[in-house]
Amino acid sequence: MMINIQKLKIYSERVLLAILLYILFSQPSRSQSLNYAEVFGEDWKKAEAFEKENRQWIKPLIEKNHISYPLAISVVFPELIRYSALRDKMEISLLKALYVNLGEDYADFSIGVFQMKPSFAETIRDESSAYLGRRQGITFKAVTDYEDIKEYRRSIIRDLEDAESQVIYLITFIRICEKKFNVNRMDEIRLLKFLATAYNFGIDKTGIQIAKMTDKKFFSTKLIGSEKYCYADVSLCWYNRFLTPK
Repeated sequence: MMINIQKLKIYSERVLLAILLYILFSQPSRSQSLNYAEVFGEDWKKAEAFEKENRQWIKPLIEKNHISYPLAISVVFPELIRYSALRDKMEISLLKALYVNLGEDYADFSIGVFQMKPSFAETIRDESSAYLGRRQGITFKAVTDYEDIKEYRRSIIRDLEDAESQVIYLITFIRICEKKFNVNRMDEIRLLKFLATAYNFGIDKTGIQIAKMTDKKFFSTKLIGSEKYCYADVSLCWYNRFLTPK
């Protein structure tokens, strides 16, 4: 009997990922040592205000795709905080021009309320064709559908400057992760922490690499010289506050 080496490798990686996640999350997950609402102060409040003001159109869009609304927003809530903290401090016109003309190697910067980078959008577009069927109802043009690479990059910028398009990218990101990392056996807390880490760390990594970064402190709302926090814990803090409002 011949053994399919590729399938065996994928199975082994999934088993190892499941074991690693169990070890990482074997302790109670619903409490954090820090009250991040106090840590981030006004920026947290602005992020909460954005979520409340836009819930009426974001929630139906997310739930239409059979995704938990608090789960999805928790993944990007730290970025809402960061956006509130940085939006008046950066001039990105030059960065946009550099990206369009030279690509992500020369300018890969965060755009919009969910602080998505052009490289993130490119990855989502590339991987959506492999992991999402047409039944999902979400499709992106391939780079070959554009007259030249600059027009393709301009389309990325247009998407990232539009809040609704960013929600579509978020939905697609979650759908890709479901398929790519086989996360369907995780409970929502473990799934939240894994997705939050993948969003911030990158889905071009393996599931094991992402799992190992889950509790690392590498999130900051400052451009330079700031204390770092655990991105997934910030996500979980908002999730718990959303489900049990005071």
